[in-house]
Order: sequence, then C-alpha cells, then structure tokens
Amino acid sequence: MKRFKINENSFKLTRSEAKLSEIIWENEPLSSTKLVRLSEMDMEWSKSTTYTVLKKLCEKGIFRNERAIVSALITRDEFITGKSRLYVKNTFDGSLSRFLVSYFGDDRLTAEQSAKLKSLIEECEEGGDE
Repeated sequence: MKRFKINENSFKLTRSEAKLSEIIWENEPLSSTKLVRLSEMDMEWSKSTTYTVLKKLCEKGIFRNERAIVSALITRDEFITGKSRLYVKNTFDGSLSRFLVSYFGDDRLTAEQSAKLKSLIEECEEGGDE
C-alpha cells in the first residue's frame, strides 16, 4: 500500500467536494469540459460552480487540472485510508487497538473474521519477513 502523509485539511470534504470527487474518480482522466457537463447533468451545477469546487479539491492535493485534463493525485482507496487514519488519530489518540475494541464492542468475531484479522496483522507487523 502506498503511504502518504496525512494533511488533515485534505480529508475534510464538503458535500459538494465529495460529490465532485466521486465524479472525477469514476471518470478520470477527463477533460474539464466533460467534468462540467457531468456536473451539470448529475447535480445541475453551473460551469463556475464546478470550477470553484474543483479548484478547492486541487488546493487540497487530491486532484490536478493540467492543460484542461483533470486527474487524481490520490486514489479513492488512498483517500479512504487517509480519512480513516485521521479518524483514529483524532478520536482514539491514534490507538488502533482502542478503535477496534470500540468498533467490535460486545460483538463476537466468527472464526473466519478472527483468522482474517490475524492474517492482516501478521502482514503488517514490522520485520515479519526478516
């Protein structure tokens, strides 16, 4: 998995930014003209609204608009990863174990879920293959 530094502002999107992000991720790379057309069809936005929201997303480092071609600087999955890590950082002082305890609460894991979690932990352990 590609690692990137969390910039808290990059992962806080308004509803409008989130909607436009989804359109871009689903269609990229795309011309800014096509993005305006899709925004108009999907959300009834004007050209200026689309460009204003796109500019904010580019300033956050999520997308770029070069030579009228819009493309992602980070994938949707990378965005979700960053947002999730930020949530754990801000809500559980960065403690993944506190998050998991809170997430599962009184729920019991199935044997399959437990095995999958153990496998994921082993894959992520430092020096696991050394």
